[in-house]
Amino acid sequence: MIPLGHLLLYAILFAVICIIVFSIILFVITKPYPEIWQDEKEKYFYNPKTKKTEAFPSLYEKWSVHLSVIVPAYNEEQRLPVMLDECLEYLENRSKNGCTYEVIIVSDGSTDKTVDIAHQYALKYDNIRVLNLVKNRGKGGAVRLGILSARGSVILFADADGATKFTDLKKLDDSLKNILGFDYIDKPNEISSSHAIVCGSRAHLEKEETAKRTFFRLLLMHGFHFLVWFWGVRGIRDTQCGFKLITRESARVVFQALHVERWAFDVEMLYIARILNIPIIEIPVNWTEIEGSKIVPFWSWLQMGKDLFFIWYKYRIGAWKIKRSKQT
Repeated sequence: MIPLGHLLLYAILFAVICIIVFSIILFVITKPYPEIWQDEKEKYFYNPKTKKTEAFPSLYEKWSVHLSVIVPAYNEEQRLPVMLDECLEYLENRSKNGCTYEVIIVSDGSTDKTVDIAHQYALKYDNIRVLNLVKNRGKGGAVRLGILSARGSVILFADADGATKFTDLKKLDDSLKNILGFDYIDKPNEISSSHAIVCGSRAHLEKEETAKRTFFRLLLMHGFHFLVWFWGVRGIRDTQCGFKLITRESARVVFQALHVERWAFDVEMLYIARILNIPIIEIPVNWTEIEGSKIVPFWSWLQMGKDLFFIWYKYRIGAWKIKRSKQT
C-alpha cells in the first residue's frame, strides 16, 4: 500500500505537471497582440442632416475637439434619451466657454430603435455621430471602436443609462488638471500628448448599497472585488464605474493593447496602464442605480471572473504582450 505522504507528493507533482502543460498550450495557442477587427461599414457614419455617409477620423490623427464622449449602447431606446438630454445640456453650457466637444453613440449591434433615436439627436446637434456596429462586440469592444474614431484631446466614456450625472465631469477635469498641471481647454495639445486616466468611483457608496442588496448579490460583489485585487488592479476600489476620462495618448497605447471586449475590459485597461506606469486617479462621483441593466447577476459575474483570471494569467506567462511606445 502506498503511504499517504507519497500519494500527496504524487498529487502535487501531477498538479504541477498539469499547470505547466496548460501554460505551454495556452502560450502556444494565444495571439500575443489583439487583432482589432472592424467591418468596412463601421468606418463611416450616417449624417441625417446631409443624408450622406461620412468617414470617421482616426484616434491616431491630431485632436480637433477638446472632448470626445463615447457612449456604448446596446438596446438602449428607453434609457438613452434621458442620458443624452442631461449630457447635452451640460456640454452645450460648457461650449459657451469655449469647450468644443463631440458625442459618439456606439450602438453595439442593437436590435431595437437605439440607432433611430441617436439619429434624431444627431439631427438637432452638429456634434453627434452614431457608430452602428454590425454585430454585438461587448461593452469593451464598443468602447474601443468608439475611442478609435474619436477626435478629442481627452476622451470620456460614459454609460448610456445616465447613472452618473455629467455635472461630475468637473471633478474628473479638476483631478486631471492636478495630475498634469494644466487642463484641456487652455492646453489641449499638451494634454493630448500626456498620460493620465481619471476613474469615476462609487466606492464611497458601498455602505449605502450594502443595506439594499441581497446576501447573494453582496457575495458576488465582494467576491469580484477580491478577484480584482488578487488578480488585477490594486489601489483602485471601483474598476467598473462607467465614467472614465483618458488622455488621447493614453487611449492610443492602452486600447491598441486591449484584448478583453466584454464587462471586464475596464480591469484590463487599468492593468495595462499600471504596467506602463500611466497615472491613475480614482474620484468619487454621484451614482444612481437605473433599471434595465444588461448584467445578468450570476452569469455575467462568472464571465467577468473568468476574464479576470485570464487577464492575470496570460500576462503573467507572457502569452499576452504590450506594444510600448517611446513615450511610455
